Amino acid sequence: MQLEEIWPLFGLEITTPRLVLRPVRDVDLPGLAQAALDGVHDPERTPFGVPWTDAAPEDLPRNLASFQWSLRNRVSPRNWAIAFAVHFEGRVVGSQDLSAHDFAHRRTVNTGSWLTRSVHGRGIGTEMRAALLLFAFDVLGADWAESGAASWNEASLKVSKKLGYELNGVTRVAPRPGESVDEQRVRLEEASFVRPQWSITVRGAEPVLDQLGIAR
Repeated sequence: MQLEEIWPLFGLEITTPRLVLRPVRDVDLPGLAQAALDGVHDPERTPFGVPWTDAAPEDLPRNLASFQWSLRNRVSPRNWAIAFAVHFEGRVVGSQDLSAHDFAHRRTVNTGSWLTRSVHGRGIGTEMRAALLLFAFDVLGADWAESGAASWNEASLKVSKKLGYELNGVTRVAPRPGESVDEQRVRLEEASFVRPQWSITVRGAEPVLDQLGIAR
């Protein structure tokens, strides 16, 4: 018996012109940890609601691994959270997350992501989010996709605008003690998705639909 037969998500692979996205396996963790240790953002302010990159360098890899393992406990037909390792030029450069609550009725997914700073500004953030939107809309059958970013995070909000998202209200988060930040929520309807000129190749989708309880 192969591991993919036990956990079908480990057999899922999404390929774009430059990237390969696969649900994080243990073999990806060293590369993912190194990408985080190499720096994700300006340390003066965090773009995350939970400031996980503030951890000491000796603690961050263990924390990251623990979080990734915990996500596997959040996969059921009703609720799921999947982190995809983003592979670019033979190395892991970040993570693109896809999650849903009561997907069968809401047909709505949420996304989040991060990239190591050395590949910022190369369009990779747009490409990896567009890849998961294509997967969510065309393979999973989602109707809506939601996301959010700190109000100052122009790079993330620019990606959202480019892909067709509309503003969907503002909430407030407190990522660090004594700090509060406005978070701009965004929402994308499938019909409004500005599709890329390229397409994705998906391997291993059918068993994943069964694992997530998604009717074909």
